[in-house]
Amino acid sequence: MSRDKTRRRFLATTGIVTTGALAGCFGSDDETMDDGATDNDSDSGAGDDMDDGMGDVTDPEDAQRAAIDRFSEAAGTLMVRTEENDLPGPDEPIDFDQAPFLTRGLGPDGEPVAYYNFDVQPTAPAPIYALFREGEDTPVESQQNIVDVIPGDEGYNDFWHVHRVTVPEDYEANSATSAQDLMDAGYEIEATNTIKNCPIVPEGSTASMRHGDGDAGLVQGWYDGMVVSYFLFEEAPLTATGEGSVPLSPIYVTFNTNPGEDGGGPASGFVTEAGSDRTHNVVATLPGDEGYSPLWSVSPYDNADFESVSDLDSALDANVLDSGIATVNCPIVSIGMEM
Repeated sequence: MSRDKTRRRFLATTGIVTTGALAGCFGSDDETMDDGATDNDSDSGAGDDMDDGMGDVTDPEDAQRAAIDRFSEAAGTLMVRTEENDLPGPDEPIDFDQAPFLTRGLGPDGEPVAYYNFDVQPTAPAPIYALFREGEDTPVESQQNIVDVIPGDEGYNDFWHVHRVTVPEDYEANSATSAQDLMDAGYEIEATNTIKNCPIVPEGSTASMRHGDGDAGLVQGWYDGMVVSYFLFEEAPLTATGEGSVPLSPIYVTFNTNPGEDGGGPASGFVTEAGSDRTHNVVATLPGDEGYSPLWSVSPYDNADFESVSDLDSALDANVLDSGIATVNCPIVSIGMEM
């Protein structure tokens, strides 16, 4: 079956309506951002007695770093540190270029794909603040973006809803280093339509693969006056849904032991081909496809169908045991290449 027919069948089966992706980049000082501001999303809060926010400039090189632990019980869902596994300790660098953080699966037409595993993430994005001087369309040079949650905090998400903050013309970069600084200053803040996938990780962590020409290095940001590091995945632009959520795309997976059986589901691991780490997990969309999102809605199929599943058509023909059991952040970083 052709790819177009497969897509039509998939949309008819799932009933999903896709939306076009929003152009624009975010994450470097000299890039522009289409703010995509929506009506009624402005939150100025300006007042005559507000602090102007022009405090002391903080050099990120001299600032304290926030300790990051993605595998605590508070932060992790599928990936929680125990005495039995070898997940890195609190604030230890993470090498995402190895198992269990890198998975090989299949694309809609059966092409090989690889994606990172950043664990379960909610559909409600967290805010990230980008600062722009009045009358300018590029972020303040050298100003680090600001977040107000890190892994383990209530409301944290690898997916960030970009908020545009307008600061005075004489604002000095890194005068504001926390969300509270922005609120105290009474700056105009606009929620845009842009979503970015930026998992916060311990300093020194590595994830060297990207689909396309994306930079695999770490980006620095501010959290409560402390420095944090995060990856940026931009294999496709992401736009918030009408409800302000992160868009979803389906993935069909199968486990060594089916969910509902003793020890079944994620704890049993994915079924792989003999002598290989290739799964028959099938993603419904790829970067460049309408409706692609790295936040996947997971539907497990019966492991008895593993051999017969080789593409999206055959995954839809398999015995799907449940739908949408979790939403996981798994950006695709390779297509059509055997690793």
